[in-house]
Amino acid sequence: MSFLRRSRKKEEEPPPPPTPVQEEVTAQQFSLKLAFLARSSDGLRLPADPRMQSMLPGIVEPLALAPVEVLEPVSHELANAAPNIDRLPELQQWITVRSTASPIAHHTLYVLESTDAVDMTVDTLVSALLHGQTDTSGYPDYNAIVGGLASHWDELSGDLIVRAVVGWGGRGQRGDTERHGNRLLSALYQQVRATGHSLGAATSARATSISERGGAICQHCGFESGTGAFYCPKCGMRMRG
Repeated sequence: MSFLRRSRKKEEEPPPPPTPVQEEVTAQQFSLKLAFLARSSDGLRLPADPRMQSMLPGIVEPLALAPVEVLEPVSHELANAAPNIDRLPELQQWITVRSTASPIAHHTLYVLESTDAVDMTVDTLVSALLHGQTDTSGYPDYNAIVGGLASHWDELSGDLIVRAVVGWGGRGQRGDTERHGNRLLSALYQQVRATGHSLGAATSARATSISERGGAICQHCGFESGTGAFYCPKCGMRMRG
């Protein structure tokens, strides 16, 4: 009977049960959050004298950790130029117009224009690295503080309006950065007052943006100003006699 048992087919084993699909797997998460902060002081009014603007770099220099740079306002035709990666034509204009600026100046403009702390169709910016360090490419670290003095000529009186501005940020922030920023903002403001040329606080520290202007155009620099303006806020020249 053994040969009968040998001829019997061996029963096949049932297939293994299907492995359940794991909906969630263990993974490492990576993210990048960018945050920029800027602070601007109230405006101080200085006499209507071209020499007032030329002395501003000397006010920033004692607080600067790098060479002080003077960034002139751009033409009103480039009012839309901005460091906004979502709008490529405006970004290309901005890069072209600031092609000669240093890495520190590029970073300063990026932070201050992105936060609307300055209007570079009107403001002249005297800026430098004020706190922190730069990376190997020369750009300030995210916890470095940049800024200086922003100025423009008042449209009615012709006086020079000066504001202290600082900015920082990028990949997160550190707790002490804001404290250092406030200290530097106060120091810049007090340095302007210490010159002895201050005529007091400005009623309106910010000039009207280009989009809100209309009427008279400066014959010296082509800046489009309001109909009631006597002095160009960009170059300080008298617009009408």
